Amino acid sequence: MPSSQNPSIAPLALDPTALRPPIDDAEIVRVAPAELLAKLAALKAEGYSLLLDVGAVDYLEREPRYDVVYHLLALPLAAASVAEVGTPRRLRVLCGVGAEAPEVPTASALWPSADWAEREIFDFFGIRFAGHPNLRRIQMPYDWVGHPLRKDYPLRGPAREATPRPPFALKSNVPAGAPPSGKVAAALQKQIARARGQEPAGGSTDGEKT
Repeated sequence: MPSSQNPSIAPLALDPTALRPPIDDAEIVRVAPAELLAKLAALKAEGYSLLLDVGAVDYLEREPRYDVVYHLLALPLAAASVAEVGTPRRLRVLCGVGAEAPEVPTASALWPSADWAEREIFDFFGIRFAGHPNLRRIQMPYDWVGHPLRKDYPLRGPAREATPRPPFALKSNVPAGAPPSGKVAAALQKQIARARGQEPAGGSTDGEKT
């Protein structure tokens, strides 16, 4: 799907931004990983003092594959009074990262609140943040294999995906204690009736002779 994002990363970028609600009051800028830290520092000096969130997106068919997304907010003071806040300004910074050894510089020195958000991105996407003071998993166990929010992550997990899926429900994989129903229940009733020397209610079925 062509990107409706401005500026677009490429003419045919596979960004599903057309499906997102419009953000009329937010500016969007895109920077390269090498320029990211300097750009964030300049934006903070311009008044974008609040880092609302840091996230990531995996565009599996695109190059660069990942976007690291920074949501910034500026709360300027009103001209009439230093006690009043003017119109807030929002900014979204997009940084494209390649699939091979994805890495960007940490923003935790500029905004300490980026610490755990960057750890979550590392945990779920495998994107590293150079210079982070404590870059380790924050949601998944430390020995977990892979990164669950990548688009190529196995749906059943890396361990279970290697095992065959069970076939259609049989007696061997029906949960214990599940009452029989339908044709299974009818067949069991006939077997019980024969064992007792009785004929099932309603006479013979399925072409059987009495």
